[in-house]
Amino acid sequence: IAMVALGRVLFISSAASSAALRSASFLSQARGLRASSRVLMADLPKDEEGWMTVLNPEQFAILRKKATEPPGFSETNPGQLEYELKAAEGTKYPQEGAYECVGCGAPLYFARHKFASGCGWPAFYDGVPGAIKEVPDADGMRVEIVCNNCGGHLGHVFKGEGFPTPTNERHCVNGICLKYNKAADQPEDVKEVPAALRPGEIPK
Repeated sequence: IAMVALGRVLFISSAASSAALRSASFLSQARGLRASSRVLMADLPKDEEGWMTVLNPEQFAILRKKATEPPGFSETNPGQLEYELKAAEGTKYPQEGAYECVGCGAPLYFARHKFASGCGWPAFYDGVPGAIKEVPDADGMRVEIVCNNCGGHLGHVFKGEGFPTPTNERHCVNGICLKYNKAADQPEDVKEVPAALRPGEIPK
């Protein structure tokens, strides 16, 4: 594991992702995240060079090389998921729509899955059925979660922490991996989390 500085942002990355991170100016690129419609499996890039034409350097480092954005990054930087949710929706926890993979456009989480865990990263208690694949880390310490459509790294899932949600799970996701689609369909039976875990006002 290496700590990598991008501009004024410190990233936690694997050695394999350090080169991808070093070459980028993160804040300027992050403001231009590419929005894509869902990509079919047949149309997905076949190699890392192909993914570099689809993703910007920061997205590539996280989704393809398993780097990690700093805690709080999504909420405090313009162009990032939670910052833009607060600006557009007045809250980090809109109750309509879905969150999609920034790499392939596959729906990953319904809006009502998102809750306030206090961990510093976007958190969800469940995923769209069949959309998330769990992969135990080699050391057995954690369980990685990846997009089941394109294999992009999302973060890790933690279970049994005691959150009062329908699953008692916390999908801890890098915000840069997701884009919000307010118009996406969400089944009526997706349960809301308790009000304390989805505060409606913008935090002071």
